[in-house]
Amino acid sequence: MWRFYAIVAVFLLSFLIVIARLFYWQVVRAEELSLFGEAQYERTVEFSSQRGEIFASDGFPLVASTLSYLIYANPKEIKDIKNVSEKLSNILGTEPSSVSAMLSLDRFWVPVASYVSIEKKNKIKELSLQGVGFDDQFSRFYPEASMSAHLTGFVGKNDIGEDKGYFGLEGYYDRQLKGKTLKIVQIKDAYERPIIAKREVGVGNTKGRALVTSVDRAVQHLVEEKLHEGIQKYGASGGMIGVIDPTSGNIIAMASYPTFDQKTYQRYSEEFYKNPFISDTYEPGSTFKTLIMAAGLDAKVVLPTTRCPICEGPVNIGGYTIKTWNDKYYKNATMIEVLQHSDNTGMVFVGQSLGLEKLVSYLSLFGIGQATGIDLQGEAPSSIRPKEEWRKTDLATASFGQGISLTPIQLLSAFASIANKGVRMKPRIVSTIHTSGGEKIEIKPKVLSRPLSEKTAKIMTEMLVNAVNKGEAAYLKPKGYRVAGKTGTAQIPVGGKYDLEKTIASFIGFAPADDPKFAMLVIFNKPTSSIYGSETAAPTFFEIAKNLLAYYKIQPTE
Repeated sequence: MWRFYAIVAVFLLSFLIVIARLFYWQVVRAEELSLFGEAQYERTVEFSSQRGEIFASDGFPLVASTLSYLIYANPKEIKDIKNVSEKLSNILGTEPSSVSAMLSLDRFWVPVASYVSIEKKNKIKELSLQGVGFDDQFSRFYPEASMSAHLTGFVGKNDIGEDKGYFGLEGYYDRQLKGKTLKIVQIKDAYERPIIAKREVGVGNTKGRALVTSVDRAVQHLVEEKLHEGIQKYGASGGMIGVIDPTSGNIIAMASYPTFDQKTYQRYSEEFYKNPFISDTYEPGSTFKTLIMAAGLDAKVVLPTTRCPICEGPVNIGGYTIKTWNDKYYKNATMIEVLQHSDNTGMVFVGQSLGLEKLVSYLSLFGIGQATGIDLQGEAPSSIRPKEEWRKTDLATASFGQGISLTPIQLLSAFASIANKGVRMKPRIVSTIHTSGGEKIEIKPKVLSRPLSEKTAKIMTEMLVNAVNKGEAAYLKPKGYRVAGKTGTAQIPVGGKYDLEKTIASFIGFAPADDPKFAMLVIFNKPTSSIYGSETAAPTFFEIAKNLLAYYKIQPTE
């Protein structure tokens, strides 16, 4: 009897084991096995649909998509591969062998050629070739050539061959710009033999969203023209210019050189793709004095009429001797005169009067050491060393723009707050987004901080007007207009020392001073005709400013 029970027990145990294994494979690992099985018999090819356009403020396209065609074939429907290959290659301008290789594949769908013109597509269509078909395909077109290349960026391919935006607006708004993805799914049986090809529509809109920017084409053309002229005239290795509306943060124009051509971006190294106005950090030199002086006034540690007690000669701090840029000294100079003469020793006095805590606090309010959040891919946040790492010499040199780094967009954004009654706005390129359904999404201006009171901003404006009227660049000022501004000549640090012959020359300013329509920063890298901003960047600034005052139909007030 015990043998009977033993046999029954063995059968029951075996049955339970089988049930457990079935439960494990069909329930516990069901999803994993399903995905594994699908991967064995499905092959997906994706094609991006039409990307949205990028428009200038006047509605003219900076970037558009042109229609071209994908030529594909179903090899199962082609009887004479040699004949079809020769006919296609004659029109496409390719080798018959390469076309034949694709048509010989054991598949229901193969791509034959991409981005084919409508002329070639129509010629192929006239042949009425069995098994050959067409799909719309879009490629990027830049009506303004390389104009604003660093602003727009470009469209390339990602690791799996899909269209993807890189740098600038194309990179930042890639998900908005790209539309619905067309998927071709080829299904095979267990022996890897094609069964059928089907289409699936990916999630998203039929067409990508369009962007309307704040970029003014006329101003952009002017800025690029004057930038190129300045680089050649002053023998600079490169340069950049940014123009912003201080009241809204709208970028009106932005250009830099060297640049690249989006249509042939593959010919350039990655360093050309980066927009130096938002990605390169540098020591700003005397243009930075505007922020430190404004901070001193706002903190009430100095007044415009406060006299400098250490301006009679060079200043020694921590074994480091600080001199003026031209070795001229003005004993008991007022703060108005310190800014007018761009006096390093006077700025050391302002920095010391502020003290480290207040100075770092104001730098934070100005956005120094922080990304501005501008809607361009590739912005680099500069960093400010922790307060505990600052030495007395660091406080002194930072007061006149040495030993501290920032990006041009950070400086322009901070400086524009003086023009905007003490309020710092978020810089932006895109003002409106258009959906494929016709909806308009307005992007409202955003306040980032208020580093200065309105009263301080007004006082600082008057001091900057005086700096223009009585400074090194006074002869350049357009007659009848009040312009606020400051020159900058920053020595370039090389191997722990500053190269006296290699500088970054700059000028920053806004106009009209009483009701600013624009703020602008002009930078030239390593000019050779003169190392000074007053003799290189300032002339370019005022040439552009004169044109802008006329363009905006602003009447002289003096």
